[in-house]
Amino acid sequence: MEPARELETKQEISQNIEENELRIKERLGFGTSFDVGLRKLYILDKEVQFYFVNGLCDIQYIIELLKELMYLDAIERKKMDVRKQIENRLAHVQVEPVDTIEEAVTKMLSGLIFILIDGEAEAIVVDVRSYPGRGPEEPDTERVVRGSRDGYTENIIVNTALTRRRIRDEKLRNEIMQVGRRSKTDISLTYIEGVADSNLVDVIRKELQGIDIDGLTMADKVVEEFIVKQGFNPFPIVRYTERPDVAATHLLEGHVVVFVDSSPSVIIFPTTFFHHVQHAEEYRQAPMVGTFLRWVRFSGMFFSLLLLPLWLLMVTQPSILPEQLEFIGPNETTNVPIFLQIFFAELGIELLRMAAIHTPSPLATALGLVAALLIGEIAIEVGLLVPEVILYVAVGAIGMFATPSYEMALSLKMMRLGLLIIVILFKAPGFVIGSTILFILLVCIRSLNVPYMWPFLPFYPLAFWDILVRQATPVKRRRPSIVKSPNPIKQRS
Repeated sequence: MEPARELETKQEISQNIEENELRIKERLGFGTSFDVGLRKLYILDKEVQFYFVNGLCDIQYIIELLKELMYLDAIERKKMDVRKQIENRLAHVQVEPVDTIEEAVTKMLSGLIFILIDGEAEAIVVDVRSYPGRGPEEPDTERVVRGSRDGYTENIIVNTALTRRRIRDEKLRNEIMQVGRRSKTDISLTYIEGVADSNLVDVIRKELQGIDIDGLTMADKVVEEFIVKQGFNPFPIVRYTERPDVAATHLLEGHVVVFVDSSPSVIIFPTTFFHHVQHAEEYRQAPMVGTFLRWVRFSGMFFSLLLLPLWLLMVTQPSILPEQLEFIGPNETTNVPIFLQIFFAELGIELLRMAAIHTPSPLATALGLVAALLIGEIAIEVGLLVPEVILYVAVGAIGMFATPSYEMALSLKMMRLGLLIIVILFKAPGFVIGSTILFILLVCIRSLNVPYMWPFLPFYPLAFWDILVRQATPVKRRRPSIVKSPNPIKQRS
C-alpha cells in the first residue's frame, strides 16, 4: 500500500481544473474538515479557485487579492495569457509556482494559499500566513535584571526574524525543511556561512533529513533525540535557549542553531557541560561582577550536588569528623532514620516543584505558605523530620534552582540521589567511588564528537580561564576551538 500511496501524493496538476478539484477535495476531506476552504471565481471567462485553511491565513490579505482580481475582470479585455494577468495583479511579496498537488497541499497546510486556473498545469502559491500565537515576551527561565526583554515564540518566522535582527550578516543562512510524514513541521537549520564548520552543518542537515516519523508532537525534544541519540545519559547534550541574544552570540561563535516551529526554544550545537552553567546576566554586568555571579552559581551547583551526601556521610560515620566540625549532625533523634528523612524531604520538594508548575498564579502564594508551615514546621513538631535535614535539603534545592539550565539541574538532582544511596550502602568508600564514577561519566560523554568536559578535559588553559573568569569582550578575540570554525578570529586587535 505504501508505494501506491507515494504515487498518489506525487500527482501532477492537471490542466482540467475540475479533475484537480476532485483530487484535492478527496485529500483534504472537504465536507468533513470545517477549516479547509475553497473560493471560486470566474476571471476573464476562466475559472479560478482559491484554496486556504482558516486560522492559518490572514483573511484580510485574501479579501484584498479577491478584490484585485474582481477589478481585473471588470476592466481588462479577454486576452490569451490570463495567467500572467492574474500573477501581475497578485500584490504580494512572495509568489511562486508549483506543479504537483502534493506540494500545493503541503503549502496550503502550512498557512499559504494556492490558486488554480482552468487550463493551467501549475498552481500559484501566495504566502499569506498569519499564525496564531503570543508576542515575543521575556522567557520565564532566563530572566535578566538588565538586558532585552524579547524572547522566542512558537512562530518560526518570528524567531528567525528576531535572530536576523541581531545578525544582519549576508552570510547568515536559514535553511528551511519539513520533517514528519504527517505533521510536516517546519525546521530551520541556522548558521553563519564561513563561520560555522561546514562538516558540522552537513552532519546536522543529514540527521534532520533522515528523521522518519509521523509527527514532531514534542517539537524540539524529538529533533534532539534523533540527532544526538542520548540514550540513558541524564546530562543534557545540547543547550536550549529562548533568548535571541544568547542564540545570536552562539551563532557568531560558530555554533549551529536549529529552530522548530511551534516551539519557543531553539537548540544549539555543539555544547559542553560549561555551556549549561553560564547565564546571560553575567554578560550584562561588569566583568568582575559577572565573575562573582558565576562563582556564586558554581558554588550553588557544588552544594546542590555534594553537600547533602557529605552531611549524611558525617552523620552515619561521626568518627571521620574533625574536632572543629563536631557540631555537625542532629542534636535530637526520631524514630525515622536520617536516610529516610532525607528522601521524604527530597520527595516533598520535588512534589512541591511539580505542584507549583501546575498551580494557577493567584494560588502560588497560598501554596508556598502551605509548604512552609505544614510540610516544614509540623513535620518537625511531630518528629518526622529533624531541622538539619530541612536545612540541607533546602540548600540543595536552592542550588538546583540557581542552575541556569533546567535540564542540568534535574540531572544533578538525580546524581545527588544516587550518591545518597551509595553513601548509605557503602559509607566513605561509596562516596569516593560514586563521585569518581560520576566524574568518569562526565568525561566520557561526547556531543557531536565534542568532549563534554572541554576545556577542563582535554585541558585548554586559556579557554578554561575564560570559564572561571568572565573576561571583557574586547579581550576575547578567538572563537572556541570546539566549533572548528574556518574563521577562528572574531575580532582584530
